[in-house]
Amino acid sequence: MQDASLSPGSFELDARLQADTRLLADLGFCRLLLMNDRRWPWTILVPRRAGVVEITDFSPGERARLVEEAARVADALRAVSGAPKTNVATLGNAVRQFHLHVVARREGDPNWPGPVWGFGQREPWNDDEAEAFAARLLKQLS
Repeated sequence: MQDASLSPGSFELDARLQADTRLLADLGFCRLLLMNDRRWPWTILVPRRAGVVEITDFSPGERARLVEEAARVADALRAVSGAPKTNVATLGNAVRQFHLHVVARREGDPNWPGPVWGFGQREPWNDDEAEAFAARLLKQLS
């Protein structure tokens, strides 16, 4: 159900998402973030709406925009990484703010075919690698 708290003007990124990611861009509906773990090409889409926890909190039109942006990001991740598979998922157990993970996967990557969440130690991006990856991804998205 739509209410005033879902207005774009009151959007704030959850503190944990802020700490665990790097800002890539604001797309039409979502903020695009890069997870600060270089083991996987891993992005997070956060719709710029306040108070949203579940996908059912969006209007049908907003859900359609979310799916279209997720598909664009998945295509761009596959093109940039060469990975044959993308995982698109939302859990929201640790971070209640609605966010959608889009992760490029391939056989032989860390924890294949298991999930990326909670596996091993994070390997943070260094600034140069993150900027280069971000530039390639954003160019593919444009």
